[in-house]
Amino acid sequence: MIELIRKAVFGETTDGHLPERVQVAVRKQQDQAEILIAWVQLFLVLVFWILYALSPKTFTADALFAPVPYALSAYFLFSVIRIVVATLSRLPGWFLTLSVIADMCLLMFLIWSFHIQYQQPASFYLKAPTLLYVFIFIALRALRFEVGYLLLAGVMAALGWLGLVGYAVFLDNGMSEITKDYVLYTMSHKILLGAEFDKIISILVVTLILGLAIFRARRLLVNSVVQATAAADLSRFFSPEIAEKITHSESWIKPGTGQMRRAAILHCDLAGFTRFSTEHPANEVISLLAEYQSRLVPLIQKHGGTIDKFLGDGILATFGAAVETDHYAADCLSALEAMTDEINQWTKTRQQNGQPPVIVRFTATSGPILFGAVGDDSRLEYTVIGEPVNLASKLDKHAKQEAATVLVTDETYQKALAQGYAPVLTPEVRTGRVVDGVNGPIDLVVLKDGLDLVETGPTG
Repeated sequence: MIELIRKAVFGETTDGHLPERVQVAVRKQQDQAEILIAWVQLFLVLVFWILYALSPKTFTADALFAPVPYALSAYFLFSVIRIVVATLSRLPGWFLTLSVIADMCLLMFLIWSFHIQYQQPASFYLKAPTLLYVFIFIALRALRFEVGYLLLAGVMAALGWLGLVGYAVFLDNGMSEITKDYVLYTMSHKILLGAEFDKIISILVVTLILGLAIFRARRLLVNSVVQATAAADLSRFFSPEIAEKITHSESWIKPGTGQMRRAAILHCDLAGFTRFSTEHPANEVISLLAEYQSRLVPLIQKHGGTIDKFLGDGILATFGAAVETDHYAADCLSALEAMTDEINQWTKTRQQNGQPPVIVRFTATSGPILFGAVGDDSRLEYTVIGEPVNLASKLDKHAKQEAATVLVTDETYQKALAQGYAPVLTPEVRTGRVVDGVNGPIDLVVLKDGLDLVETGPTG
C-alpha cells in the first residue's frame, strides 16, 4: 500500500512496459475521468453550501467565528480551477495528490466545525452522518482507474477521522466522556472508542476492496485499450470492412471459412512501373507508388469498395464481397470513372511539372465469388476466390491488345446499368474477343477515358 501511495504522490504509473501509443490512450481515458471528477466535486461543494444554508445556526453572527463559509468558498474556487485546468491540460501528479488531500481535509473540517456551529462538545461531531461522504470522495478516485490515488483517499479519510477522534478525546475533557455502554453512547455525547475504530476499519476495508476492484478493472481497461489500438492498426493494414469483421467476429476465425457472394472485381495496374523501378532511385519509386495508391484507394473506399490486396504496383479491390450489396457492379464502375478522372488530373499536374505522364489500366469483372479466410492458424488472410478474380487479371494483360486503359466485361457493364449506373465515359462494345487463358470468346466494353495508351508508362 505504501508503495502504491508513493507512486500516487509522485505521479508514477505502472504501465511503463506498455507501448507508448497504448499509454497515451490510457492517459486520455484518465484525463476524461479527471474532468468528470472535477464536475462531481463542484456539485458536492454546492450541495454542502445548500445544506449549510438550510441548517440551523445556534450562534449569533458577532459571537463566534463561522469557519464553514470560508472553507466552502475556498474549496469552490479550488474546484472551478480544477475544472479549467483539467479541461485545458493534463493534471500533474502533485495536483491530483493535492486534490485528494483537499477533499478529505474539507470534509473533516466541515465535520469538526459542527460542534462550533451547534455549540456542543467536540464529541458531538462524532455522530454526524456527514462522515458517509468520505465514501463518495473515495469512490470518485475510482473513476480514474488508478489504485494509488484511491488508496491515498482512503488512508487520508482514516487518518482524518482518527484525528477527529483524538481531538474529541483529548480536548474538552473528552477522556471523561469515554464509555463502554452502547446505549448510553447512542443517547448522549459519550464517546465509544470501539464504534469509532469500527468506522476507521470500515473506511480502510472499503478502500482496499475498491482498490482490488480498480486493480482488476485497470487491467481490463488496459486490455481494452490494447485491443482498440490493435483494431485501429488493423484498419491500416486491412480495409475497414475486413478489420471490422476481425474485431467483431463472435467466434475464432478459422481458415477455410467463407461465403458465396455476387461481387465485382476491380484490378488497377500502373503501366511501365517495373521498368521505372529498375531505372530510378528507390525513393522515387516508392514516392510514385505511394502517390498512386493515395490517390486511388480513397476513391475505391468512397464508392463502397474494399482493398483486397496490393500487388506491387497493382491494386485488387472488391465491391459486394466484404459487405454484401445489390449494387456492386454500379459501385465498381462509378469508382472506376472517378479514378480515371483522378489519373487524368494527376497526369496534367505531372506534365506541367515537366514529368512524364502516368498510365493506369483498369479492368473490371463480376460474378459469383467465394469470400473468406485462407491460410493456417498462424497466418490468415481474407481474400476473394473465383473466376471473376482470375478474369480481371487476365483482362489486364489483354487490355494492351485492345489498346485500352479501361476494360470491363460486357456482362459487368450491363449489370451496372441495371443497378443504376449512369455512364460518363463513352462505351465501345467489342464482341467475341479472344483472351488468353479464357475458354471461348468474350464480349468486352472499352470505356474511353481520353488518354492515349503509352506503354512506357511513368518513365515516358
